Amino acid sequence: MMTKATTLAKLRERPVAPGQHLIDGAWTDSVDGSTKEVISPIDGKVLTRIATGGEQDVDLAVRAARRSFESGAWSLMSPANRKNVLTRLGDLIDLHKEELAVLGVRDNGTEFKMALKAEPGSAAGSFRYYGEAVDKIYGHIAPTAEESIGLISREPVGVVGAIVPWNFPLMIAAWKIAPALAAGNSVVLKPAQSASLSLLQLARLAMEAGIPKGVLNVVTGSGSVAGEALGVHPDVDVLAFTGSGVVGRRLLNYAAQSNLKRVHLELGGKSPNIVFADAPDIDAAVATAINGIFRNSGQVCTAGSRLLLQETIYEEFLGKVISGAEQLVVGDPLDPATDIGAVHTLDQLKSNLAYVETATAEGAVLRTGGKRIHESSGGYYMEPTIFSGVRPDMRIAQEEVFGPVLAVTSFTDEQEAIELANSTSYGLAAAVWTGDLSRAHRMIRRIKAGLIHVNCYGGSDITVPLGGMKQSGSGHDKSLLALDKYTEIKTAWISLNEGIN
Repeated sequence: MMTKATTLAKLRERPVAPGQHLIDGAWTDSVDGSTKEVISPIDGKVLTRIATGGEQDVDLAVRAARRSFESGAWSLMSPANRKNVLTRLGDLIDLHKEELAVLGVRDNGTEFKMALKAEPGSAAGSFRYYGEAVDKIYGHIAPTAEESIGLISREPVGVVGAIVPWNFPLMIAAWKIAPALAAGNSVVLKPAQSASLSLLQLARLAMEAGIPKGVLNVVTGSGSVAGEALGVHPDVDVLAFTGSGVVGRRLLNYAAQSNLKRVHLELGGKSPNIVFADAPDIDAAVATAINGIFRNSGQVCTAGSRLLLQETIYEEFLGKVISGAEQLVVGDPLDPATDIGAVHTLDQLKSNLAYVETATAEGAVLRTGGKRIHESSGGYYMEPTIFSGVRPDMRIAQEEVFGPVLAVTSFTDEQEAIELANSTSYGLAAAVWTGDLSRAHRMIRRIKAGLIHVNCYGGSDITVPLGGMKQSGSGHDKSLLALDKYTEIKTAWISLNEGIN
């Protein structure tokens, strides 16, 4: 159902209360009282202020999480009751979906139509999915000799630290929080400092749904302070992170310096979208290529930022992509007519524009876009940008821009396409467009990426895992496999010999 314009207008103007930490079931200021302005990318204006957490705040949150875990209020709650709470939380998210979506758009700039589906829509589905999974996780009995029995069971790990990015805060947080809670753990969540508002609202709904105090804690603050404090804390058992490779390496170091906590990382990508001349629907491939890079201003971990075209269709296909990109409406993300919203921050916009300069200097051909637009609005907007003639050694072909910038390269045959696809340090996602089923299977086998699309891009649901290869990270969000990150496997070996009481 379409959201009414009057509803959007009211939610757009709703005052946003200052944000506090949620620690042990109570909303609290930072120990040192520090706060930070929240700037909306829509118009560059101050939305509100949020607490800026430090080491003491993180320690209080971790201690609260540990107490709640050891108390058994959640960890020993019957699976059926945990299921009821998590599915209720999914229902509450659905009930407040428009409020959550608009709040998130004001905070991070995603176009509303996409935000409504990808943020509260996805989060609600994740909590329901893992809620339904809670009472369907079984242990095993080993095939032992007659005199012994081996019982293999799963237990919650304890305290989970989750650090999530700003591009899809609700969706990605739910991918981590929902399975962690379903397994019986307690959680300390650190949102991105520049996109915390919707996650603070999620925490309110979690308490309303019946999550016991201390089981879900939220500390807002910078990655360099609050994130590091969570990474080095000796009482955090597992750390789950989505973000940059630079920060991912730091978190691995923090784990080594502290208690060797398990660290699961999703570190982005430079995903190839490969189109062969025998693609079954060229127009669908064009439309999908445009959406695959320019939605959310290219601020998507799995964005199809490299378009690899077979040389016999290169010019025709590229021309259609350029034409389609130039027709996209970039602007106010809360305007229903908008196709692409704002770049999240001024710093991110400047970084995107710097990549445009670098690509041009390295010899790539700018075919459209490349400029900041709507600057008079005060917001952060950028034209959809396309470069052709991109060589695999160029920075624009190797580094994750995380903006609306598409790098286009030609290839001659299947072997060259595979070599180009695997020519970066990343391995998160990829796509292959072909009418040859055998070729599709060969490409799936040989491309080093955790998620391979065939004749589509995006759209995989919660039932399948998302995880990377190479420097895109390790561990998986989504699907039942995500529960592996948040559980311990325990073996009980029992003697059945007579005479042992």
